[in-house]
Amino acid sequence: MRFRRHHGPTATRATRPASERLFTAPFIALGIAELAYFTAVGVSIFALPLYVTGPVGGDEAGAGLAFGVFAVSALVLRPFAGWLADVHGRLPLLLGGAAVAAVSLAAIAFVDDLVAIVALRLLAGVAEAAFFVAGFAALADLAPPDRMGEALSYNSLGLYLGIALGPPLGEFLVQNWGFASAWLGGAALAVLAAGAALLIGETREAAAPRAEPAASRPQIIHRPAIPISVGFIASLAAMGGFLAFASLHATHIGLSQASLALFVYGGVIVVCRIVFARVPDRLPPLPLAAASLGVIGAGLGLAAAWQAPAGLLLGAAVMAVGVAFSSPAFFTAIFSTASPSQRGAASGTASAAVDVGIGLGPIVLGLLARPLGIPWAFAVGAAIAFAGGIWTMLLVERRRAPRC
Repeated sequence: MRFRRHHGPTATRATRPASERLFTAPFIALGIAELAYFTAVGVSIFALPLYVTGPVGGDEAGAGLAFGVFAVSALVLRPFAGWLADVHGRLPLLLGGAAVAAVSLAAIAFVDDLVAIVALRLLAGVAEAAFFVAGFAALADLAPPDRMGEALSYNSLGLYLGIALGPPLGEFLVQNWGFASAWLGGAALAVLAAGAALLIGETREAAAPRAEPAASRPQIIHRPAIPISVGFIASLAAMGGFLAFASLHATHIGLSQASLALFVYGGVIVVCRIVFARVPDRLPPLPLAAASLGVIGAGLGLAAAWQAPAGLLLGAAVMAVGVAFSSPAFFTAIFSTASPSQRGAASGTASAAVDVGIGLGPIVLGLLARPLGIPWAFAVGAAIAFAGGIWTMLLVERRRAPRC
């Protein structure tokens, strides 16, 4: 597998020097849009499992299904979203994704049936496919190529601040005004994300050269990203299992604030992304990704073995350190295989891994949690992370192996 950066004589965003400014107005607007969107997601991460096992009357398996099923529609649509982002631009997908997310969140406030919730979560997957893929493609357009890891670290603050702040916000809304207020509050945040997206503008035309070889024209699947994405899936499956069951496990072990573990998880990631923002650009991405998977597995294993509030919080913090480096490392490796006109497809292929991991992780681990308990589900998630680390190291060794 050969990783390559594409450079040409044309002075485009794709060939900017590393010294060019990263924090432009569109870059900041993208971060704000993602903060609003993923804070809405954070509200649902807290509220959904408690809603399903409470007013809806479901169990852990139902909660895992409701949490993860959005990934089915997102998985199917992400590659096409990447193609659309390359052909028609990033902005329409950012606006459409945020609008569909607002509709799906608001509608949950008016249903109390698991089947209806699953259907609305499938609609949320449509939103996720459009917004997530277009956001990463726009980021690749806006970031200087030699600062991609740093750009990913700063850009992801919106995602992880949302995961950190959304659950306490959701808990506050539920405790004071009920579950309906949490769903409507999340919908309002999604509308805010659409408004912020308007400030970004379209980035595709500035990023892509006017003429490229036929082999570089828009495609649906970016094949060089597939082996790398396998390791990415392992990290996301472990992470998805934690996100789906952290609030439920917190109530089972007597943690007074059920959202605290998710807040610690998101907060640690935010701190690491700020303090170590340039690390992904200074270390080889695949070895860094493999090490991150080992740390994720260690954190989940700790939460599984130490079934007490302190064990959950410490495990969440350790796991968060691994997640802080895994996503920038994997995305840096993936984007290094793509030309400017392939960034939408690369983003779609890589983010499809997000759907497989975050979708299958909660569903599979939920099936284990029902008969065996959540700690066993966490333990299996740790094993998945360790296996992903081994796979990623094998990719490193394959690159080092001499070619005949």
